[in-house]
Parts: sequence; structure tokens; C-alpha cells
Amino acid sequence: MVQPLKYYPDESININAGPMRGFGESYQQMVEDIVDTMKEHNLKGLSAIQIGYPYQVMVIKEDEIYVPYANARIITQTEPFDSKEESVYFKNHPITVKRYQNLSIVYEDKKGEMKTKKVDEKEEAALFQRKLDYLFNGTLLDRLLPQQRDQAIKALAGKGVMPDISTDAFCPPFSKKEYFVSVADKLLFFMFISLLLPLFGISEETLSSWYTYDKFALPLVILIMIGFFFYADYEAKKFKQCTSCQVGNNIGVVVKRVVVALILAFSSYFILG
Repeated sequence: MVQPLKYYPDESININAGPMRGFGESYQQMVEDIVDTMKEHNLKGLSAIQIGYPYQVMVIKEDEIYVPYANARIITQTEPFDSKEESVYFKNHPITVKRYQNLSIVYEDKKGEMKTKKVDEKEEAALFQRKLDYLFNGTLLDRLLPQQRDQAIKALAGKGVMPDISTDAFCPPFSKKEYFVSVADKLLFFMFISLLLPLFGISEETLSSWYTYDKFALPLVILIMIGFFFYADYEAKKFKQCTSCQVGNNIGVVVKRVVVALILAFSSYFILG
């Protein structure tokens, strides 16, 4: 039976699909639905998640045969190249990403038997990798660098394919609040490193300097996280449809890093102080 396809910005596609365990009637029905949907939309490949089935299954049209791949994995990949691709999820707007031409693949066939496959043709390799991305919470946009991703989203919005992110309704592809998190994580990393120094016979003078660093790093991490929370709150009010801006998510980020900073600071007091 033909199933409705998912299109951006449907976020239900952004989940990790579970492995296929059984290959009975329900599996056969799912594959049949995938194939029917492919025929309806004249598609060369389709992942189960693209029609709402959260399983690691995809179907590739090879010549005139529709071949199902379950629990597929790429074992080796060589010969990188730039691939200009279109995806039905983005309504066939072309996006250029990095792919690999030569692939070694393992998968389970329609009977659940383990098979291997080698691919050395660019178009086929790109199609396989694109469908596999969907099974692991990825799309073409996730293959791009942040700046390229931003440009791609703006281009798509300008053609009416996606919502216009220049408005305040949608979350930006990269948030400046990540700078707060990045700095705090670096401070925490060096606090952790300081706890290991006594194991290497470091001089007392050097240990004392690191202890001084830890004493300053603790309040600095707390201040940075306070800054993060207020900036994140600003984004939550500005971008009304931004799920990553929700207060609960932001509180979790703050609490996690403050707790780690306190643990490291107390440990430093007993080890280095």
C-alpha cells in the first residue's frame, strides 16, 4: 500500500531507526509498502523511516528489481568525491555533499540471511549512503559544515521548499549559545587534567599554580553558564518553534556543567590544595 512521504520540516524523520529483528509477515508488508510508495513517486531508493517505519530497512531499485536491505552497514569506504544529490525529503532540491565511491557493505536480505556487497559506481554509492543516512538520524543537511548548512537552508527557503529562517519563527541552524558551552567545556577539561598531575611527579609549585587555576575556573564556569541560560532564554522567546531552545533543555545543560565543576573543584581541594 502506498504510504505518505515525509517532507521537511517533519522532525519525526530525525530518530535512530531500530534494527530489524524479525523477517516475517509484518516485515514483508513493510517492504511491500516501501516498494509501492517508490513506484508511486518513481523513486530509485527509499528508507523505511521516510514513510514512518522506524526500522533499519531500505529498498534500492536495481535495474527493474526492488532489493530490500535490512540492518545495512558500510564496512569500508574509499575514494571520496563531491556528490550533487536530490532527496524527496527536500523536494528534490540539489545539495552537494561528500560521499565515497567504493563501498563494502554487509546487510541482511529479505529472508534475514547475512549478505555482502561491493559498490564502485558513484551514483549507486551515493544513493546507498543517502538512504543509509536516514536510518541513523541524518539527512543531506547533516553532511554539511555549519556555514554551508546555513546557506543551503536559506537557498531552500528562498525557493519555497523550506520555511524562511530569516524570520523569528524558526530556530537558526547554529546558535551562538554553543560558544558558552564550548568555553565552559574547555575550562572543565583542564580542571580534570589538573587532578591527574600528581600521578606524574609534578613539582609542588606547579601543582599550586593548577590549584589556583581551579579556584578561578569554578566561578568562571558558573558565570558562563548563567550567561548561557539568559542568552538561551532570549532565543527561546525569539524563535518560537525552536525545540532545542526549550527551558528544560537549557536547564539540563547548565546543571550538568555546574555539577561537574563543583565535583572537580572539591576534588582539586583535596588532591592539590
